Amino acid sequence: MKEQTIRIGTRRSELAVVQTRLVADALSRTGKGIKTELVLKQTEGDRILDKPLLEFGGKGVFVTEFEQALLRGEIDLAVHSAKDMPMELEEGLDIVAVLEREDPRDVLVTRSSSTLSGKKEFVIGTSSLRRKIQIEELGKRLWPDVTVRCENLRGNVQTRLRKLEEGNYDGILLAAAGLKRLGLWEDQRFHYHCFDCESFIPAGGQGILAVEGCVNADLKPVYKLVDHEETRTCLSLERSILRLLNAGCHEPVGVYARIVEETMEVFGISKRGEETKKIHLTGSIDELDQLAEQAADGLL
Repeated sequence: MKEQTIRIGTRRSELAVVQTRLVADALSRTGKGIKTELVLKQTEGDRILDKPLLEFGGKGVFVTEFEQALLRGEIDLAVHSAKDMPMELEEGLDIVAVLEREDPRDVLVTRSSSTLSGKKEFVIGTSSLRRKIQIEELGKRLWPDVTVRCENLRGNVQTRLRKLEEGNYDGILLAAAGLKRLGLWEDQRFHYHCFDCESFIPAGGQGILAVEGCVNADLKPVYKLVDHEETRTCLSLERSILRLLNAGCHEPVGVYARIVEETMEVFGISKRGEETKKIHLTGSIDELDQLAEQAADGLL
């Protein structure tokens, strides 16, 4: 096979570049003579950090500019955190591969040097409505005599950790996957309290890297070689549920699927108005559509 160079679009943040290199390395290991070139772009979501995402388009702002670049032929692939992807992709584009899922858990990060004892209020930094409703509910059990108050927190992982270190928050909520990919899991400045996915339900697609490309791409057989089948199945179910709920990041919705001994298991949480609903279902891997509909019905 003739050596080819694949242009991969990515955001400029350190985490985005690290994640894109994981995809580039996987393609290079296929033995198909693939070379890769990273094309860095700054999205509107990266430029506007003083407003919640909901105010100017939601998480889709991290994806739109790359989709246009794909359609114009400026890049061949784009790498996204799957949880940032809108439910409907631009016509002619598809998720051509997903890498094996990293740790999907959410993490409460606190300063190792700080103590929360004696406080009457904990200020938690997060821009996620899903995380907000869950930490407030969980806080009533973890810290019954303390009020948990969430404040908006944007920026890349390092920026968020710096704001925590400066004392702007008592704790912040982050994804374990990002911390691990950045090599921060052993950072002694911080204490990491991980929540299991059953009691603190992740965002749909959390921990998954999705590779977006053109439907008719000549290299689809190569992309298939780096596609992780079990992860794709779980992501397909999670996105199907979110699509049925018509839920992007505008509503507090979490959904997490896993395969246990050839059985599909799915957890979900949603809040509409004052009512919070949760589901835990199991079903056959061969009946994902029915399972998605059942899960969505339980979360509406």
